[in-house]
Amino acid sequence: MTTSNKKSAVQASSLSADELRKLDAYWRACNYLAVGMIYLRDNPLLREPLQAEHIKVRLLGHWGASPGLAFMYVHMNRLINKYGLNAIFLAGPGHGAPGVLAPVYLEGTYSEVYPDKSEDEEGLKRFFKQFSFPGGIGSHCTPETPGSIHEGGELGYSISHAFGAAFDNPDLIVTVAVGDGEAETGPLATAWHSNKFLHPGHDGAVLPILHLNGYKINNPSLLSRISHEELDNLFHGYGWIPHFVEGDDPETMHQLMAETMERCILEIREIQVKARNGGAITRARWPMIVLRSPKGWTGPKEVGGHKVEGSWRAHQVPLSGMHDNPAHLTLLEQWMRSYRPEELFDVNGRLIPELKAMAPQGTRRMSANPHANGGLLRRNLRMPDFRNYAQKLSKPAVERAMNTKPLGVMLRDVMFRNMDNFRVFGPDENSSNKLDAIYEVSKKLWLADYLPEDKDGGELSPDGRVMEMLSEHTLEGWYEGYVLTGRHGFFATYEAFVHVIDSMYNQHAKWLAICEHLPWRAPIASINMLITSTVWRQDHNGFTHQDPGFLDVVVNKNPEVTRIYLPPDVNCLLSTADHCLRSYNDINVIVCDKQMHLQYLDMDAAIKHCTKGLGIWEWASNDQGNEPDLVMVGCGDIPTLEALAATALLREYFPELKIRFINVVDLFRMVSAGEHPHGLSDRDFDSLFTINKPIIFNFHGYPWLIHRLAYRRTNHRNLHVRGYKERGNINTPLELAIENEIDRFKLAIDAIDRVPHLQVAGAHVKDKLRDMQIDCRNYAHEHGIDKPEMRNWVWPY
Repeated sequence: MTTSNKKSAVQASSLSADELRKLDAYWRACNYLAVGMIYLRDNPLLREPLQAEHIKVRLLGHWGASPGLAFMYVHMNRLINKYGLNAIFLAGPGHGAPGVLAPVYLEGTYSEVYPDKSEDEEGLKRFFKQFSFPGGIGSHCTPETPGSIHEGGELGYSISHAFGAAFDNPDLIVTVAVGDGEAETGPLATAWHSNKFLHPGHDGAVLPILHLNGYKINNPSLLSRISHEELDNLFHGYGWIPHFVEGDDPETMHQLMAETMERCILEIREIQVKARNGGAITRARWPMIVLRSPKGWTGPKEVGGHKVEGSWRAHQVPLSGMHDNPAHLTLLEQWMRSYRPEELFDVNGRLIPELKAMAPQGTRRMSANPHANGGLLRRNLRMPDFRNYAQKLSKPAVERAMNTKPLGVMLRDVMFRNMDNFRVFGPDENSSNKLDAIYEVSKKLWLADYLPEDKDGGELSPDGRVMEMLSEHTLEGWYEGYVLTGRHGFFATYEAFVHVIDSMYNQHAKWLAICEHLPWRAPIASINMLITSTVWRQDHNGFTHQDPGFLDVVVNKNPEVTRIYLPPDVNCLLSTADHCLRSYNDINVIVCDKQMHLQYLDMDAAIKHCTKGLGIWEWASNDQGNEPDLVMVGCGDIPTLEALAATALLREYFPELKIRFINVVDLFRMVSAGEHPHGLSDRDFDSLFTINKPIIFNFHGYPWLIHRLAYRRTNHRNLHVRGYKERGNINTPLELAIENEIDRFKLAIDAIDRVPHLQVAGAHVKDKLRDMQIDCRNYAHEHGIDKPEMRNWVWPY
């Protein structure tokens, strides 16, 4: 069954008989290669009868989506040649790599990047063998695939990645294949709304192709089982103009796809020309394509009495048991020979010249486009001097300020200096997070309808560069696509809800880790994430907003690309942010609250402290020239405050006690040097933390994370960690600290319990501290705030 499109104002031409013949031949070559990747380790061109020894023993891979992906790719190539387009291709279906790797190889880029996979019979043999093979490549469009910026291993992010790539790339067209299984995910469903954020004047375009092949691994796909009318209404409702290409006859489908894709490209050009020639900048209704073709198109129709093409059985490997099932081996040879490889490749195993000429040339090849290797285009940010935003201090720990507000001013000036390659992303919270100074130079991007009241503080503009949408998935996908194509950004979100993108963080970290070992992949800007509205200041949001566990997710990933910073004050935050914005090939996680906090270090001291990553605060220590009796550690803003207050209490009651106070900014300094690039040497760690003295470590997150990081350290047996213990509700800051035992009183009691000569002598003080703790809790329950002497506490020495 074949259904044509509705006609539009722009005209697209059909294929001539010669164009049709060559386009179909090129597609057949792609399909042949896709099958070869899944099955063959030898005899790549079937120059002899197929034997069992030519077949891989373990058959791994996914055939079902591959023909459709190759179909889209070769049709886009035709338009690149016809119109001189600058385009890249994203494959959303998770396991569709053969359908993309095949045209990448045929247009020559693969052999240029990997010379041993040459364009001849021997190179083709190596190309086939490496696929889903130990020591080779995976079955997704992994970082090893030239032209790929989207791995697809976890479904749902293809559309958001595509839009991120299109932002600020005015002549780029991002063709993105969306799998119908992928289309069932929440992130993908939301990402269709990205069309409301694409500026037709200075952004590129995204051409989504929803690939309805009907099935997931062995279940129907939802969008393939609703009526044409309902599907059409769905995408009109999303704000797209859908075009349908549906059928199974290759010749008819080639004609329909050629005409439809060309019509979409012309519609995109119409929209852009109008906007760029003085037309009003409004939200455009962009075209998209629904491609309905059989699962495993052109593969075996039936195997063992079961339908294969057009069913879930085509999803992975349609034929198996080649080494003990001669009938299947015969079917495989018939299948592969149906593509007539002898017509497609010359005697040396190279694609014949008339087909070779169909691929775009040079960097117009989607596999060689520099936007898909964004580090080639990356320009360092023009940065202001972060020292200019410093918080001035008369002395440590006596003045308060909002930590993130000066950062907002700094980001404003970063934006001003980089108005074509820097964006700020956040889920409707930049004002809440005290970063609203950004709006002085760039508003929130808004292309949907406006109301009169928007002029009164709405901070909306069709030219805005602050990207706000209440979907962390979409924001993170935009940000990743933006960075992967050579630009820079900054992302801020609430700590409790950064978990929404746990798995997106995982996938990007895996991508970067592989790229570290691919010399042809140029370094890209780091992902910079500010995690704020933190666990310890949820006075009104309560228990639901208390979760510092994202840090536990971060430390699971490859240490080559992961960084965690917990700056305790404004100046440390500014120094850290400057470092992160200048870095590349990392994911930088910065944890810092947005409320009023004590300020500890002047800018000069903050720079030195952040450069070291951790260090002794001399002004808070009294062990100079001596071995300490106790090491007190703060890591995070509120934990540092409480650790300092505990230190002051101990010094008040035990003046002879020698306390060394340490603050940790760079969490990975806790790890041994051999386990992370930022790890501290054992010698330096022992010098700071001693080899036999008690350590009271007050931590922002879950306490066992510190034990996990420091378990190999000499003095780990004396390391006592306090942190969040999943206790909380609508609490005052000190009451929440008491609930989770990170408060000053509990820390002082811990110290008394662990310093040998205080364990008995300190009993009276412990009793006083417990009384003070009870008083503070009762006061909070009666008055709704902490006691004034606790709220206004400053360092007394």
